[in-house]
Amino acid sequence: MNRLGGRVYVGPMADRPAHHRGGGFRNLVALPRVGPDVTVPFFFRRALGTLRGRAGAPPAVANDGALLRENARHSAPTVTWIGHATVLVQMDHVTFLTDPIWSRTASPFTFLGPRRFAPPALALADLPPIDFVLVSHNHYDHLDLATLRMLAASGHTRFFDPLRVGDLLRGAGIAAVEELDWWDTRTIAGVELHFVPSQHWSGRGLTDQSATLWGGWVVVGPTRRFYFAGDSGYFAGFAEIGRRLGPFGLAALPIGAYEPVAMMRAVHLDPEEAVRAALDLGAARALGVHYGTFDLTDEPLDEPPRRFQAAARACGLAADAVWTPPLGETRAW
Repeated sequence: MNRLGGRVYVGPMADRPAHHRGGGFRNLVALPRVGPDVTVPFFFRRALGTLRGRAGAPPAVANDGALLRENARHSAPTVTWIGHATVLVQMDHVTFLTDPIWSRTASPFTFLGPRRFAPPALALADLPPIDFVLVSHNHYDHLDLATLRMLAASGHTRFFDPLRVGDLLRGAGIAAVEELDWWDTRTIAGVELHFVPSQHWSGRGLTDQSATLWGGWVVVGPTRRFYFAGDSGYFAGFAEIGRRLGPFGLAALPIGAYEPVAMMRAVHLDPEEAVRAALDLGAARALGVHYGTFDLTDEPLDEPPRRFQAAARACGLAADAVWTPPLGETRAW
């Protein structure tokens, strides 16, 4: 009998899922190793980045949350980009957030680490009641405990996480937590939540690399289907997710954090790959996220949306098929 990720597998270890390994998890394909000739200069540049500003943060529009709070009673399908991978979605009478982070840095410290160049588009106090939160993995720019604690204070919100991430939330005093493996499903308030694969990794320190699972989320309701990729490199899983759970009315896809290419390509989409992923998924519309908010990688802050739009045009997609809205703008979908 073997235990992994909070589950017990009876029989030989060969019976466990292919993405499980002793002590943690792995991708279904081996990722390339990146040498210190790439990583050391990269981390030096990022350290310098904490000391200086950068131009190109996304534009923003004012949003006091009033429309969203009213819509929580009626549930016309809307999406609002708060910043980075934080998206507020309303559909089929539920309101939820993806990877919420309101902190000033994407790190365990308030004064060190990648700093925020664009403030959150809504104040936490202005949010409508949040039915649930979807966490894709435990990297600091996707799992912000300070924000999750504040959301949990309402007593209303439930939190859905990958395997082995729940202990981190429970240790922070958040009790309404459920952990899912790839392809697991839960039902809440009349919608289905599906945790789906991605090609990435996890870790909040030097000793816990890939000890917790990572992935994306699909939300299926009576009238809408929404997909959130979390973080991922381009992989065959997008087409499989599209076959099994699509097509989608809206897909939120990361389009930033792709340079240096040798270090990032296997685990982050670039804008052109994000367009390919949207096509694989069968997404009617793709929302570009995960750019312009934190100083994470080398590309200019304002380059991802330009390349995303250009790639869509090159593929002959309609002008309304890919979205790069200002922070805080609420769109119907």
